[in-house]
Amino acid sequence: MAEGDTPVQPGPAENPAEVTAEAPGEAPIELPVESDAVAALAETVAELPVGQDTLVILQLFEQMDAASPLVRLVTAATIVGVSLLLMLLANLITRRRIKRLEAAPEGQVKPLRWQAQDLVSSEDMTKIWLNFWRSLGWLLSAIFFLAAVTGLLMASGWTLRLAARLITLFISALDYVWTGFVGYLPNLITIIVIVLVARYVIRTIGLIFEGIKTRRIYLKNFYPEWAETSFSLIKLMIYALTAVIVFPYLPGSSSPAFQGISIFVGVLVSLGSTTAVANVIAGIVLTYTRAFSVGDQVEVGGTRGRVLERSTFVTRIQTLKNVIVSIPNSMVLSNNIINYSKNMGQSGLLVHTTITIGYDVPWQTVNALLIAAARKTENIVGRPEPFVLQTSLDDNYVSYEVNGWTRSPEELPRIYSNLHANILDEFHGHNVEITSPAFRANRDANASTIPEVIPREEPAPDTSSSA
Repeated sequence: MAEGDTPVQPGPAENPAEVTAEAPGEAPIELPVESDAVAALAETVAELPVGQDTLVILQLFEQMDAASPLVRLVTAATIVGVSLLLMLLANLITRRRIKRLEAAPEGQVKPLRWQAQDLVSSEDMTKIWLNFWRSLGWLLSAIFFLAAVTGLLMASGWTLRLAARLITLFISALDYVWTGFVGYLPNLITIIVIVLVARYVIRTIGLIFEGIKTRRIYLKNFYPEWAETSFSLIKLMIYALTAVIVFPYLPGSSSPAFQGISIFVGVLVSLGSTTAVANVIAGIVLTYTRAFSVGDQVEVGGTRGRVLERSTFVTRIQTLKNVIVSIPNSMVLSNNIINYSKNMGQSGLLVHTTITIGYDVPWQTVNALLIAAARKTENIVGRPEPFVLQTSLDDNYVSYEVNGWTRSPEELPRIYSNLHANILDEFHGHNVEITSPAFRANRDANASTIPEVIPREEPAPDTSSSA
């Protein structure tokens, strides 16, 4: 250093985070103490908005760190380990269930059945259970995975805010579900009470109508065959009233979407159920008019046979040819109904047929032969006895009608066939020809066909008044 020069004192470094090193003949080198990327990320995380609930979680983390730096790390490791273990366990259980369902033989999974009808087949139920277990596995895996990620975020100081935010979101979701459930409990209890009361009332009324149907309970002018239909109508009314009462207590019942769907469904039902409603009303009318019962031999619109079923919409008749015919109740009500079983009484049903015999055969002979044929006919009773009516005296023959009583209306075609066969046997066996003779007379056209006028006699004068 030259004499008189002032020594230069080294000034403070411009950046305390930097250390300058000089080497002979080289420029000074700056050595960074902290990475710029990590610092920027830490500042970004620090600037995230924090809610009050998140601050509470962060204060809890600070308390853990104040107590011991290892408490938070141990807690985070425990959360990660338990979450991964539960995720593996859930995957193991769901995969085993899926494999068992896939390897199950056909028919092992029970179908969804209502009475004797399979609503959902065994194959479809297997698919439903497979989708259920797959969805459950995915859901549990997602939940436990998020829990593990939260534990990992708790392990680092600059990700504590994210961990606290995830914990807050999870707690908020649980609180929302729990608050909604607790808030809906009064409505749920009300719905349960209403449904139980309605079910008890229906059961009590059902017992009463069951007693009427089995004739254990007698009501004046109320027939036992009305019991089932009356109970169905009352039960439908109770169901409708229950639905109306329960509707305001359903979740979302006051929302515009729910109300719009209800109106749309009501319009569809009202427009598309005109014929169905007509059949239902006709079935009710047929019940209360007592036109026929199940098992009666009837004839409706040209269809003759035994009534198998009278349901809400149709009446099913088994014809004499063993054919099942379904007739809508509205059509049954609009046609004449001939019931061969309704008025059997003590005598039964009257079987009758007509033949024509010429005047050359005495009517006493014809009557005797017809009665003998009726007595030989199977299913025609002897008491009351068969009888014959002379129904008309035509130009060339006499019409005879034979009548006999039967208590087997389901055998009418066979009875008529046997009766006709016996009539042929009786008449042919006695050399009586079954004919309807016709005669033709020739006359002289010159003669007048106008008869002479017979003069009317004048009444004698009344002389009693003059005397």
